[in-house]
Amino acid sequence: MYQKLNALFSKIALETISDYRKEILEVLITYIKEKIISGKKPLLNFICTHNSRRSQLSQIWAKTAADYYKINVGCFSGGIEITSFNERAVSSLRRNGFKVKSIGEINPKHHVYYAQNSEPIIVFSKLFDDTFNPSEPFAAVMTCDHADENCPFIPYSEKRISLTYDDPKAYDNTDLEVKKYDERTLQIASEMIYIFKKVKFTT
Repeated sequence: MYQKLNALFSKIALETISDYRKEILEVLITYIKEKIISGKKPLLNFICTHNSRRSQLSQIWAKTAADYYKINVGCFSGGIEITSFNERAVSSLRRNGFKVKSIGEINPKHHVYYAQNSEPIIVFSKLFDDTFNPSEPFAAVMTCDHADENCPFIPYSEKRISLTYDDPKAYDNTDLEVKKYDERTLQIASEMIYIFKKVKFTT
């Protein structure tokens, strides 16, 4: 893992998460553990409306945390509209230690790396049922209220989990933009690390 990201990862792992959030996270932890115990690979599809910020950050941090704890999990993301992975969120990843290579101009594919020899986590805005995403049973992890409320049916999902985050978009083009994007990035990071650390040591 890249040095800056490794130091951040170790620090984040000690962050305090409220009991309320832990109760929500436990649903996802239980799903992952049950799949592993049954001998099946857990597949997680993080979904928000535009697949531009929260769902992408969740996918990236979930995959990074899963690999760190050597847990074989498939991590994906999608939305109900196609836009692009917002550059402010991409910049937050870079500030926090990831290396990102962007390919293309309109809705570019971003190759995200957490270590020198890691396979890239490929992220771009797409529908939740895009062919890039799984067409076999997965957990639909809803990362925004709008998608959760307006997307009643998700093909192939065997479990629907509401794990919503406040949208940093509210602070675009303000003096708080960088601070709020990094806050959301680190909140998602701490919760994904908590999830996979608990799966690792309780399975």
